[in-house]
Amino acid sequence: MAEVGEHPSEGLLRELAPQALAVVARRSGDFAAAEDAVQEALLAASLRWPTEGQPDHPLAWLVRVARRRLVDEVRSDAARRQREETAAAREVPGADVADRDDTLALLFLCCHPSLTPASAIALTLRAVGGLTTVEIASAFLVPEATMAQRISRAKARIRSSGVAFAMPAEGERGEAVAAVLRVLYLVFSEGYTSTAGPELQRVELAAEAIRLTRMLRRLLPDDPEVGGLLALMLLTDARRHARTGPAGELVPLGEQDRGLWDSGLIAEGVELLTESLSRGAVGEYQLQAAIAAVHDEAATTEDTDWPQILALYSLLERTSGSPMVSLNRAVAAAMVHGPATGLSILDGLDIPGSPLAGHYRLDAVRGHLHEMAGDTDAAVRDFQVAARRTTSLPEQHYLQTQAARLAHAGKAEAAGRTRAADATPPAPPSKPEAEPGPGTREGAGTDGGSTGS
Repeated sequence: MAEVGEHPSEGLLRELAPQALAVVARRSGDFAAAEDAVQEALLAASLRWPTEGQPDHPLAWLVRVARRRLVDEVRSDAARRQREETAAAREVPGADVADRDDTLALLFLCCHPSLTPASAIALTLRAVGGLTTVEIASAFLVPEATMAQRISRAKARIRSSGVAFAMPAEGERGEAVAAVLRVLYLVFSEGYTSTAGPELQRVELAAEAIRLTRMLRRLLPDDPEVGGLLALMLLTDARRHARTGPAGELVPLGEQDRGLWDSGLIAEGVELLTESLSRGAVGEYQLQAAIAAVHDEAATTEDTDWPQILALYSLLERTSGSPMVSLNRAVAAAMVHGPATGLSILDGLDIPGSPLAGHYRLDAVRGHLHEMAGDTDAAVRDFQVAARRTTSLPEQHYLQTQAARLAHAGKAEAAGRTRAADATPPAPPSKPEAEPGPGTREGAGTDGGSTGS
């Protein structure tokens, strides 16, 4: 999360941080101590390099300083005095630090399945992303002390679990890669649509997730799901500038100015996706990227290929089993087959024990489909419930605005009917009004327009 006007060495330090940590952790065998030592080395570099100049071998410099800090720590601890000779013997020669990149092993360690998702995210951003505890805490809107405890617990968990700093065995590689991708996906998701707070997006988090995923792809260029995840991030982030209005308000997909979409990111994402799909096996990130590509390649909302999106969501639903995917499929089904079909899918998701029961997104989608169906009163209730349940202020404001808009439209329509009735002369007394039959009451119509998802 670089700041405008920062010294050039700051960007280099961020890039070298995981490499230095990986070397020191591998040689020392103590991840927690190595992480502390590297943080001190990074601080020393940030203070000295801008004035003294950048060393000829920056990575070797960081490793050497971190090793000295580590040895000093060993010497200062009487309980570990016997290990001093062993630690000192592991001094890393400056010439060979660049011969081996252990960043991937470091990623696997930070995203180990023994850690909770929250701990893995925090540790990855600290150890691999090179972010400070203050930066991570600010990004997730929690106190610095809370984030520091989270990172400390994660390091303690790694230490107590006895996880080795090494590449996973061949049979465990797939699970390890999946864990890393999941963490990076969660970081990006929180950056793209924050779960709480006044801002819809946390650009710095989304940018960091993209940077780390690019790094992962350089380390695993032949993994189709790594390419798929990066494509998904780029194709989604391409719409970032159009997602909010002048006051930071949420702008739904169907109302966005597509001229603000980043065509460069879209082109790169489509190229990445095409390459990933050509490798054979298709995973959930590739499918999500394919859905994003269909949206991005449509010149207008009306040009969106909803049947193709519905087919992709159906396949993704079978692949992932995620209820959130089912929620999105309901929207796509409504766009293809009408709102009644979508509402029927929602009924199957809103059952006791379901992960989506009581979730604001389900209420928001139901409100959208009820509006499509012409049931304004139901749509207003749904949007109001969704607004009460979300913790994101921009989403809350958007949902409240939708509810108010529909309520106002309903009142205006009712007033119009009243004025029309007042202007109609009463029927002659000799001709009583006829009671409408069961088939003559006006039913719910279907809004042929598409608002997108």
